[in-house]
Amino acid sequence: MDLIALESSVTAANYDPLPVVLRDAKGVWATDTQGRRYLDMMSAYSAVSLGHGHPRILKAMMEQASKLAVTSRAYHTELLGPFLERLVQITGLDMALPMNTGAEAVETAVKAARRWGYARKKIAKDQAEIIVANNNFHGRTTTIVGFSSDESYREGFGPFAGGFKAVPFGDARAVEQAITANTCAILIEPIQGEAGIVVPPDGYLKDLRALCDRQDVLLILDEVQSGLGRTGRWFAHQHEGIKPDGLILGKALGGGVYPVSAFVATRDVMSVFNPGSHGSTFGGNALAARIGLEALAVIEEEHLVERSAELGGYLQDRLRAMRSNIVRDVRGRGLWVGVEVDAGVVSARAVCDALLENGVLSKDTHGTVLRFAPPLTITRDEIDWGMERIERVFARAVH
Repeated sequence: MDLIALESSVTAANYDPLPVVLRDAKGVWATDTQGRRYLDMMSAYSAVSLGHGHPRILKAMMEQASKLAVTSRAYHTELLGPFLERLVQITGLDMALPMNTGAEAVETAVKAARRWGYARKKIAKDQAEIIVANNNFHGRTTTIVGFSSDESYREGFGPFAGGFKAVPFGDARAVEQAITANTCAILIEPIQGEAGIVVPPDGYLKDLRALCDRQDVLLILDEVQSGLGRTGRWFAHQHEGIKPDGLILGKALGGGVYPVSAFVATRDVMSVFNPGSHGSTFGGNALAARIGLEALAVIEEEHLVERSAELGGYLQDRLRAMRSNIVRDVRGRGLWVGVEVDAGVVSARAVCDALLENGVLSKDTHGTVLRFAPPLTITRDEIDWGMERIERVFARAVH
């Protein structure tokens, strides 16, 4: 059976997958239906940061699923409190609101920021503004794509909600100039993932923190991809030693097996919610809480944050040392690296296809950047195995 053709015939064409059909995976390795093995250098955009089928996650999932999974938030469960308590301890914030997907957590943050603006800053009804960055990626809901600067995300989906103002990423001065009396929050990714692992200038987050403090504006950071050890710190904003008013988490929080997300914030921000003001049938269910709690424990006890810092530096050094006339830039933090190629010579998708043929799974973005974000459980030997093949592919373009 041609599984790719079958999938294409019954699935909306909202993705353009690489031509491989995966059958199973373990750790950092995936196997296709032909028995060929691949090194996963994407880890599902950080959702599989703990590796495929981590035994502790699977054990926790099976034990909890056989006991209690979903009741809705109409009732208390014995796991939600401990899970969110650990989450606020790790983030240094006060309260959390559990959801399922990253986009839902972003929507939660938007609602919280607006209601905070009306209740605390006394912004006139329906006039609250949130400042965002150009080239952002916060999800796919109509609200979120409405403030995207990428027209391909927006085309055909309007009309969009107002209340968002976009400025250049990495430019604190532009943010300052955009603030008005109606500004309730700044919502940014500390490192832009979908844009191509774009790292802002040093001091950018510190400048935003100081600006928010002066102007009585919330600083909300979307760390769905960059959080939970990906950049060599628990959270990317910790590289600048700041603390946001709100933090959006997801992906790795689900241990690679289940959608788990949360908006974590100060008590002042979270106090704007009251019964009925927001909710999700599956958000914070017992199974999600158990998996999330175990995922946090695995990251801490297996020292995955430290591994990301050490091996991420090694991976970046190897990538920067490659001899290739198609590489324009290598950027990133921890085990999260973008390699920008010269689009006038070759497309990033063509390089992805070549890597696939050599047993390495990656994914391009915007036609110009290859993303490398392996599970944080990867070893140095496994990086070496992958780099031999990556170097081989990139070297072919050397004149």
